[in-house]
Amino acid sequence: MFALRGRRGRRVRHPLGVAAETDETFVLPRPLRKIVRFLVSLGTGRIRFPAHTGTLSAAVFFAATGFYGMSLGGHTQNFAQASTTAAGFAIEDVRVSGNEQTSEIDILQQLGLDGTTSLVALDIAEARRLISELPWVQNVTVRKVYPGTIEVNLEERKAFGIWQHGSDLSLIERSGSVIAPLRDNKFAALPLFVGRDAETAAAGFYDEFSRWPEFRSRVKAFVRVSSRRWDLRLDNGIIVKLPEDDIARAMKVLSAMEEKHQLLERDIAAVDLRLEDRTTVQLTPEAVARREVALKAREKMLKAQEKRI
Repeated sequence: MFALRGRRGRRVRHPLGVAAETDETFVLPRPLRKIVRFLVSLGTGRIRFPAHTGTLSAAVFFAATGFYGMSLGGHTQNFAQASTTAAGFAIEDVRVSGNEQTSEIDILQQLGLDGTTSLVALDIAEARRLISELPWVQNVTVRKVYPGTIEVNLEERKAFGIWQHGSDLSLIERSGSVIAPLRDNKFAALPLFVGRDAETAAAGFYDEFSRWPEFRSRVKAFVRVSSRRWDLRLDNGIIVKLPEDDIARAMKVLSAMEEKHQLLERDIAAVDLRLEDRTTVQLTPEAVARREVALKAREKMLKAQEKRI
């Protein structure tokens, strides 16, 4: 046991007046004893280090210093990328599944893969975030397959219809959320909804209107009016004005008029079904002109008959 001793033989006076000598001793705390014991053994040569220990220690020290400096300078990711790529872990293959509207090129560009990206240094969470920003992507999983492959599995959004707002056309989901601008005719068969708030009210109205498939197949566009009601723009140009409530009543009237008079095959511009007590039919300008000509001809004929009488 190591101990540090103080001065010996210090004289003190006894309470009874007799002088006596004391022996004061200072003992190190237990944690420090091992350190002192190790230093003494090192100094006396009882502990020996293997060869090249100093060299390795210096190398470790400089390496740690270098990593610390790279960390402060923000170059750790670049170093890891370069070193692991050189070791044979460059991403060489990207396998994508579940994609119909999202191309592999979109994913490569979104991740910034250029053939030198390291699989080891790839941040999976960041890769998922970047891919999720693509317009058609609803859910995505990304998995590393060593040494140089990543697997991407997509769940894409479903296009329900086309929404026209102003001069812009956008693909929408059933919820009304916009997916992406309409770029080609690939989705031409989807129903077209026109007007402000049409995208949010589209699914509910379309499901109700599906009860009359014979008319739905003839509708070119569903037009939202004042965020309250709908107009039907048919493929022959006729506009059917529906009421805000009780669409079933209006469609029943239209079905009866079509069955009895083939109303929608006539030269008319619009059918107004908004009022319960009457239905208004608007003629086209050409039909109005022909009607005026016919009325004038009828008046002349009546006048001629009156003169002969």
